[in-house]
Amino acid sequence: MVGSSHEALHRIFQKDPALLTRALQRVLHVPFPEPREIAAMNVDLTEIEPVERRVDTLLRAETDEGTFLLVVESQGKVDERKRGSWPYYLSYLYEKYRCEPVLIVVTQNSATAKWASRPIRIGVPGWESLIVRPLVLGPDNVPVITDERQAERDVPLAVLSAMTHGRGPHAAAILESLATALRTVDTDSAAVFVQFVDSCLVDPQAKQMWRDLMTAIQYFWRHPLAEQVREEGREEGRLEKCRELVIDILKWRGLPVTDSVRERVSRCADPVQLEAWGQRAVRVSDTEELFADE
Repeated sequence: MVGSSHEALHRIFQKDPALLTRALQRVLHVPFPEPREIAAMNVDLTEIEPVERRVDTLLRAETDEGTFLLVVESQGKVDERKRGSWPYYLSYLYEKYRCEPVLIVVTQNSATAKWASRPIRIGVPGWESLIVRPLVLGPDNVPVITDERQAERDVPLAVLSAMTHGRGPHAAAILESLATALRTVDTDSAAVFVQFVDSCLVDPQAKQMWRDLMTAIQYFWRHPLAEQVREEGREEGRLEKCRELVIDILKWRGLPVTDSVRERVSRCADPVQLEAWGQRAVRVSDTEELFADE
């Protein structure tokens, strides 16, 4: 028994599913393709098992034109699953808070940026029920800030520039200008910015350059990253002493050290291996025998 217009208006299509297709085509003039089969599905969308869904950062912005929810997603690579989860995030947030959600995707990769900027269209082509247009920040539109004055005027933007373009040809100039600009902000903020940039630099040369620049800035040494760098330095110092010991033992015994032996020892970063070579250097009669068992 149908007791309300609400029930009737949708249950008619349960009775004759093909009616919905005809209505779309003849009433709304939507060129919906002719279905091969129509089947009724369970209308209960309740999730029995809770599914954890999290956005990377969610900010609430109050403006003269209303309240907006800024959904920030950091995207390292193309992930087609996001084209399903992003619309869900926005719909859920709008239903929960009744504020306009805005999706912003941040990436370091041009190909990922191009992919993420594609509108997500759900529904019949040309008559989509839902369209999501992500706003994308990436290497193709974030400014390249290599001027110290410009970096000082907007340090956070300069940080984003370094994070976004850290693998590009302008990395050195960006990092140098940012290092100078960081002196103009408070030390706690600067320390956080330092960590952000260090975490985003995937190019080994750029990362080392950044750490070299930071060693000259006092606030850097108050940050946990500084202790990591110092520990790496201590470890490298220990390795260097082990390398020198292997070569010195060979020399003390009057054995000629060839360039190939010296190069192989200098490349080794395994302290256990260096210790083994040191013990073997005491017994070998020829320097090449140092690696005889390998």
